[in-house]
Amino acid sequence: MFNTSATDSVNTYDAILVGAGIMSSTLSVLLHELDPDLRLLIVERLSSAGLESSSANNNAGTGHAANCELNYTPVQDDGGISTTKAFEINKSFEQSLEFWASLAEEGKLMPKTFLNKLPHISLVFGDKDISLLEKRFAELSSHPAFSQMEYTMDHDELKDWIPLVMDGREKSEKIGATRIKRGTDIDFGSLTRSYINQIEGKESIEVDYSTNVENLQQDIEGNWYLSLEGEKNKKIVRSKFVFLGAGGGALSLLQKSGISEGLSYAGFPVSGKWLICEEEKSTKIHNAKVYGNAAVGAPPMSVPHLDTRWINGKRSLLFGPFAGFSSNFLKYGSKLDLFRSIKPTNFVSMLQAGIDNLDLGKYLLNQLTQTNKDRIETLKTFLPLVSASDWKLSIAGQRVQIIKKTASGGVLKMGTEVVTSSDGSLAVLLGASPGASTAVTIMIEVLNRCWHEKMKSSQWKKRMLELFPSLGIDINSNHEALLAIRKRNDFLLKLI
Repeated sequence: MFNTSATDSVNTYDAILVGAGIMSSTLSVLLHELDPDLRLLIVERLSSAGLESSSANNNAGTGHAANCELNYTPVQDDGGISTTKAFEINKSFEQSLEFWASLAEEGKLMPKTFLNKLPHISLVFGDKDISLLEKRFAELSSHPAFSQMEYTMDHDELKDWIPLVMDGREKSEKIGATRIKRGTDIDFGSLTRSYINQIEGKESIEVDYSTNVENLQQDIEGNWYLSLEGEKNKKIVRSKFVFLGAGGGALSLLQKSGISEGLSYAGFPVSGKWLICEEEKSTKIHNAKVYGNAAVGAPPMSVPHLDTRWINGKRSLLFGPFAGFSSNFLKYGSKLDLFRSIKPTNFVSMLQAGIDNLDLGKYLLNQLTQTNKDRIETLKTFLPLVSASDWKLSIAGQRVQIIKKTASGGVLKMGTEVVTSSDGSLAVLLGASPGASTAVTIMIEVLNRCWHEKMKSSQWKKRMLELFPSLGIDINSNHEALLAIRKRNDFLLKLI
């Protein structure tokens, strides 16, 4: 495939990162902070950073901390509430805040360009869901991480929390809600570009835009060779380490790599749609992210929510998401992506996952047949007095859910997963939610897996502790440390 004998003409890097989204940009900044002399190459197929899944128009912009997302506290078979994932995600998001706070303290990041404080609210209707919300509130609020959570069924109090949602409702309607004021809205596209702008132009950093990775191959000495095609030229580059953080496109590149760890994976693409309102009469009144319950069979990314958003500094309201289907693995990808990903090694996994997720298939079919009138009717469950003319439809990003081979066939996984080669020379990020919010924790995992010897060095340990003062401390069990790091993060990020 490659002529690797003429190595003198091949540009060599310490790390090559594919994709200029939130994942690769986070890893590139971490690597640069740990060792500014590392030669890094970032390869992006689009004309700028953060235009695919990381773009503010392509995701919910929620700083996922399990404050309001009911799918992070699933109901168990015995009727109880599992909080394990909620505490895990809350801790991970706090680590993201900690990283941003450290960069802000050093003048390398401006929080106001991507981060806004915003209450996070869970909202449910009817006795059954209210009962579950009460259990969730009791479980979470007893812990310091969620001690600021409030609960109410009182219509007058709810009118203060979410006035736009309460307009036009009967006093007899049974509604329950929880609120945590310390929530956030994040423009991940702006954050991504801030990361890249921080390091672009450094002598050790190169960024190639409008460039595709056509293929990649490892030689017997452990070097990875990537074939790149830009608008005007083709070239081959080399590195001992490659990170594939290309969103939905990462699966295809993982398959091309030929590593055995990638043979068991397949993917199922799901696109999203939002209803967006920019009318000031509404955007000025609603000030929260309000999450409801997902429909039966719906993936986590389809939990309905009504959000205040700041996109490129402009305030708007967003409702959704509504699901769509396209065989693309990227919003700006190819219709052949799904079909090209089907291999003899993953076909059975895909078939089994399809059989086991018929509810998801029914859900998607229902979503695909919806009209705009149907979507407005769904919105009315949140906004009874909605004016349809104030809302327009917007196509969101493309997500590829993981299908992983198991002993019994295959399972559809809704989260994110890091796949690494046995020698640690290749790392791949697959999956979707909660993704961007926990990118820092995920990239630290990549460093620990693939750069473990460097991570043991005194230089890297020292810098990691400067960036993450709570590193090595379990803030879920050390309440004093939790309060201290939150106080620091809130002050430096101006979330007070």
